[in-house]
Amino acid sequence: MKTPSDALLKLDHQLCFALHSASLAMTRLYKPLLDELGLTYPQYLTLLVLWERDGLSVSELGERLFLDSGTLTPLLKRMEAQDLLTRLRDTKDERRVLIRLTARGRQLRTPASRIPGCILQAVQCDVDEVAALTGQIRRLRERLMT
Repeated sequence: MKTPSDALLKLDHQLCFALHSASLAMTRLYKPLLDELGLTYPQYLTLLVLWERDGLSVSELGERLFLDSGTLTPLLKRMEAQDLLTRLRDTKDERRVLIRLTARGRQLRTPASRIPGCILQAVQCDVDEVAALTGQIRRLRERLMT
């Protein structure tokens, strides 16, 4: 005998699965675009933050990307080895490590600027639809984190 809760336990009725599978699909969509630039998705997100504001500390960058230092440090080391950024001790507070883009890291901004248009085309949404959906997801994230 089916109970009302049976429907709630269906995979396709789970918000978490809808978000998870959409995230996987979005990451797959970005992959060929980022491969052309020699970047992974986490590296791209890191560059997006640094293109907005260069010279952040590792902890500030981690807060912005919702990543802990155990995840962020290896990512930053790989990016430093690729000459995309440098990690330097803050001269005012040696406990802080500052992240600065290299010339190569700054130069990737120009070819990366075509990615949002490619994504808009692929998701078949206009800018307003994407902005509204992004706002809803951001509000959901904020509610979940409080």
